[in-house]
Amino acid sequence: MKLSRILALTVAPFALLASGPVVADDQAAAADAPAAASGPAMWKVADEDTTIYLFGTVHMLPKDVEWINPTITDALAKSDMIVTELPMDAGAQAELQQLTLKLGMLPQGTALRSLLTPEQTATYEAAFATIGLPPQAVQQFDVMKPWFAGLNLSMLPLLMSGYTPDSGVEKVLLEKAGDTPRGALETPEFQLSLFNDLPQEAQIAFMMEAASGVAEAKETLDRMVAEWIKGDADKLAEIMNEGMSDPVLIEALLHTRNANWAQWIAERMAEPGTVFIAVGAGHLAGEKSVQDMLAAKGIAATRVK
Repeated sequence: MKLSRILALTVAPFALLASGPVVADDQAAAADAPAAASGPAMWKVADEDTTIYLFGTVHMLPKDVEWINPTITDALAKSDMIVTELPMDAGAQAELQQLTLKLGMLPQGTALRSLLTPEQTATYEAAFATIGLPPQAVQQFDVMKPWFAGLNLSMLPLLMSGYTPDSGVEKVLLEKAGDTPRGALETPEFQLSLFNDLPQEAQIAFMMEAASGVAEAKETLDRMVAEWIKGDADKLAEIMNEGMSDPVLIEALLHTRNANWAQWIAERMAEPGTVFIAVGAGHLAGEKSVQDMLAAKGIAATRVK
């Protein structure tokens, strides 16, 4: 599996088509929503006066997926605050799109395809044909930096098959949380820097992974969502690990952030209250997960049944 395929479980969809390539309504296909099962996995860290729930999310889902259950609802109702990866109010999201556009564009006069070899250009252009976008869409991508084009190429096949951030888990949780105070673990600037600070060579490699993986994008995410709904974190990690070959990007997207969040949790445990943390499920599965980082600090995260 290409690393770009795990973005819906690790990085909030801040850059999705922010620059304007639009999928026409008649191009979208209904997604085959996985059947609801026992429910997604949740953990908690607790002491005598503090409880922190850790809930793994999928940032994009088909609208008909049923996943919420009484255990999740009860934990959310008990919480004094809900914390997501990024601020998700309308103002913050608008500011984020503006920043994405500012950082995600190449200098004027530079075209994306001018940075590619002939072989890379062929693979890149073939990706648009595979997902049925017209040639003019390639021109719209030509102004993007490779990382921004790669993010969009990762998500476009999912959007066209019925996955949408509007049905993402965070949005559902925030709606159910009502007026509960909100917090965020990261700033938009930090999350954008994960990609924008990559060397150009690494950005192109990421984009080429996305381009070569457009055909199987939906099938792979369908598999991951099915295991997420079952609450099988081990199987989810197994699928995530298929073909993850870029240690630098894995460290940046997953392991470093997991360590940062474990430190945030350790510090928050000093304050009384109950917090519901909702982050991409990829951060709560596999080696060097948030739970592993907490364990290294002597803090146990227990599975909520």
